[in-house]
Amino acid sequence: MTKTIRRQTEEIEEQILHPRAKKSSQSRGRVVPEKEGVIRTCFQRDRDRIIHSKAFRRLKHKTQVFLAPRGDHYRTRLTHVLEVSQIARTIARALRLNEDLTEAIALGHDLGHTPFGHAGEAVLREIHPGGFDHYRQSLRVVDRLEKDGRGLNLTYEVRNGIVTHSKGKGEIIPSDRSGLAETLEGQVVRVSDIIAYINHDLDDAIRAGVIKRTEIPGEVTHVIGSEYSRRIDTMVKDVIFSTIEIDYEHINMSRAVSEAIYRLRDFLFERVYESEHIRREFYKARKVLMDLYGYYLENIEETGVKEPVEDEESRHRIVCDFIAGMTDRFALMTYERLFMPQEWQI
Repeated sequence: MTKTIRRQTEEIEEQILHPRAKKSSQSRGRVVPEKEGVIRTCFQRDRDRIIHSKAFRRLKHKTQVFLAPRGDHYRTRLTHVLEVSQIARTIARALRLNEDLTEAIALGHDLGHTPFGHAGEAVLREIHPGGFDHYRQSLRVVDRLEKDGRGLNLTYEVRNGIVTHSKGKGEIIPSDRSGLAETLEGQVVRVSDIIAYINHDLDDAIRAGVIKRTEIPGEVTHVIGSEYSRRIDTMVKDVIFSTIEIDYEHINMSRAVSEAIYRLRDFLFERVYESEHIRREFYKARKVLMDLYGYYLENIEETGVKEPVEDEESRHRIVCDFIAGMTDRFALMTYERLFMPQEWQI
């Protein structure tokens, strides 16, 4: 019997990928078993399902740092995941890891992000009784919300990488490895996420005039450079060679580069993410989401549910999912429609 193209690809993976890479043929599979395709491996199919999802398309109108920026060159949540994907693929290819798995995790890691960036996440964490974290919501999107509640039925490895990517202000590579993705590919995305966002958020903040290039701490530029491309190049190479140095025990970074990244992240929190310049707009965003949440809790049928919802926990869950899925522009448009006086139509 003639081998399928998919099977040929799996055999090539066996030959060229590192022994610790996750091969497509070794996936732990899907919650709902499916027949394998003729052309694509399981991880290629996952990547394509994510790209063609509604949640992925909505990322283009979700805030990265600056709320509804007027300029065309500021990052959005969509451009962020694309930059993470590019960095992650570079690292994965150099380490001979599974590039398709890496790309799928990278493209899906932020599908659960709220409108208005982390300000929106903070609001939902406060008012939703079950709390809220964007990485758990990302998993919920691919498991439960996409395709009218059927989900995307992704492989275990992609789902595991999505739910373990987030760091907050914590360690990039924690000493307690239990919080890391089970695959090296998932760990690559976790590291690539911070490499991407601290560099492009810094770039956007300079473009917006929030900070000046000369204000970047000297101990940071001394280690990783002062220019955008130089910083990324330094970090990416450090991850690659530091991981090889410990024989792929886990994805690694040198102490010097890790400390420079932590210092740069602290600088961004102080001067950008938690600055009065950003807070002013996010106070407004907070009110928008609080009011919308309260409105839809009282008018649950307007979220599109088809059956009556009686219990309070389910009502909150439906509203939380509905609000989290909004883009910035849809949230603002809906707020205006519901709470602002409208011109009388004659």
